[in-house]
Amino acid sequence: MLVGLCGGLCAGKRSVASFFVEVFDFHEIILDYPSEVKSSEIPEETFPGASADVAAQPNQNVTKFKSIQELMDYVTPRWRERFVLTGIRDRSVVDELSTRPFFLLMSIDAPVSVRWKRYVERRQKNSDPPHTLEEFLYASDSQMYHPISGIAAISDRATIKLINASSSLTVLHRALVYLNITDPERVRPGWDAYFMQLASLAAKRSNCMKRRVGCVLVRQKRVLATGYNGAPRGLTNCNEGGCGRCNSGSAGGTGLSTCLCLHAEENALLEAGRERIGNEAILYCDTCPCLTCSIKIVQVGISEVVYSQGYSMDDQTARVLMEGGVKLRQYSPPRDGLVE
Repeated sequence: MLVGLCGGLCAGKRSVASFFVEVFDFHEIILDYPSEVKSSEIPEETFPGASADVAAQPNQNVTKFKSIQELMDYVTPRWRERFVLTGIRDRSVVDELSTRPFFLLMSIDAPVSVRWKRYVERRQKNSDPPHTLEEFLYASDSQMYHPISGIAAISDRATIKLINASSSLTVLHRALVYLNITDPERVRPGWDAYFMQLASLAAKRSNCMKRRVGCVLVRQKRVLATGYNGAPRGLTNCNEGGCGRCNSGSAGGTGLSTCLCLHAEENALLEAGRERIGNEAILYCDTCPCLTCSIKIVQVGISEVVYSQGYSMDDQTARVLMEGGVKLRQYSPPRDGLVE
């Protein structure tokens, strides 16, 4: 596993890297960037610390590489080990690393007022006079938005975006433990994650005005059918005014008898057919099935339902599925995206 870290000045990259090394047994690696990237950074004499995290010195026992290819040649055969690469600031490096199935990009950021306070405290601790806030802001903006070495586009690609706004290392460490960064599904989705993401993708095709729902029918880890909710084939789509109930803004769970939309589960079941579904089929749905769909799920012989989000009829659905011998399970993926 290789975790790449990027982030603004005094955001906490060094603290995160140190925690990974000390607690999760990561090995820190450093990449020597091309001269054109180095030359575009704020000169050290203009703003000391602009090209790196101002916090502390790198961890001991750090391995340095002269090129991304050298780094890749070293890490790839050792991908079962844990590595952390700090200070990523070249988009071509991220492009190259992203081709490997063991790479995870993580950005660390904090409000500028918090980062400025950290910078001042660190300079005072070393008995060095701090620069002005204006100089700090200039260096911070340059690091983020410089046309050559700016990391804004890199940070946007991060799978995990950690907001390190606390002045307490304990709070930061608790957040890092909560993220469970070493979970194998961070870099290679398990079957639940894989099929649930397919269901979420199917949901984007929904034309129902009330709710987007996607569904995937699976047997022996093979996709039998997918479905999303919306008006039946040949009828005017719901988002074009085809279903009066959905377009009228009716409350959830009301007026269902007048609804013209087929649910995602219904579409998937109709597409697959009872004979193809057979035994041991699993239904993945990004929203827990409603009561009507749960009855049909029992009837066609589905063995398990895995869902992501709850719905207003969850209790009724659970009772029907349990009585019908269908296992119901909620899937909770590892937390990613913006994490405070």
